Amino acid sequence: MGFLLAIQGAVSQGVLWGIMTLGVYLTFRILDIADLTVDGSFATGGALSAVLIVNGTHPLISLLCSFIAGAVCGLVTGLMNTKLKIHILLASILTQIALYSVNIRIMGRSNIPLLGVRTIMTGIHEKFALSITASSLVVGAVFVVVLVVALYLFFGTEIGCSLRATGNNEYMVRALGVNTNTMKVAGLALGNGLVALSGGLVAQSQGYADVQMGTGTIVIGLASIIIGEVIFGKHFGFWYTLISVILGSILYRIVIALVLQMGLRSTDLKLLTALVVAIALAVPVFKGKLFRRRHSLPARLEESTRHSNVIKKHAVPNTETLGENKNC
Repeated sequence: MGFLLAIQGAVSQGVLWGIMTLGVYLTFRILDIADLTVDGSFATGGALSAVLIVNGTHPLISLLCSFIAGAVCGLVTGLMNTKLKIHILLASILTQIALYSVNIRIMGRSNIPLLGVRTIMTGIHEKFALSITASSLVVGAVFVVVLVVALYLFFGTEIGCSLRATGNNEYMVRALGVNTNTMKVAGLALGNGLVALSGGLVAQSQGYADVQMGTGTIVIGLASIIIGEVIFGKHFGFWYTLISVILGSILYRIVIALVLQMGLRSTDLKLLTALVVAIALAVPVFKGKLFRRRHSLPARLEESTRHSNVIKKHAVPNTETLGENKNC
């Protein structure tokens, strides 16, 4: 029974954190940028949502504000990279460090509890008599469906295609007249907006916002992306890739929950996350080597057979020549 409850909670949290994974996927895979801003923007989304809800703002409006705040965080990182020519990794680290102080300024202290405050999850819990875990799952599923459809449609537009092309080949896109700096800033803003939106949802689900809640977000996002790509692959269109990213986040949370149920200490989660990422990164390498070995072995056998046939052909004596020599 404990395992079932743990899996249920892991699925609900995986869906909520999956929105963050979409944001990381946008910067890491589409733009080909390792953006560390997400560790700070995730906490910014949670902190701003919690403060607004405590002060009487509607929970949905607080999520919208969280998305805008996260977009501003990504905008700052993008402008430092494109305008000030600071390396993107260093620019994201600088923004992440600054957001720690900004988040404490927003909350006024290190954490804000949401006990006794109406959130989206508690509203569904009271209206439909669902548990908080089930309410979180329902809310997360609705947001995921809306966002996946919206992102799929957006990346089918001219701007979305330009954004994807910027990550694939920046120089070619620039030669076609696209402002790649604008695309980078827009992609970072959109990605961090999704990350902050996820932070707001997670804060409402767990009942508090903490200044440290975004620690390790980039690693969790990368682990979810890699797990989704390794297990589900890229067999269909872009919509399938977005769904596989969400499923990777859910699987990551399930693995963490099961390992904790087996007795692992919560302080060992960082080590477990690093191992999961390392294994997930190593699997495609071993699969590629195995694939090449399987396909190269028949080719070698065929080449060896062909070579031996050529040798035999030249080694067999010509019977007519031998007969003429005997007559002589």
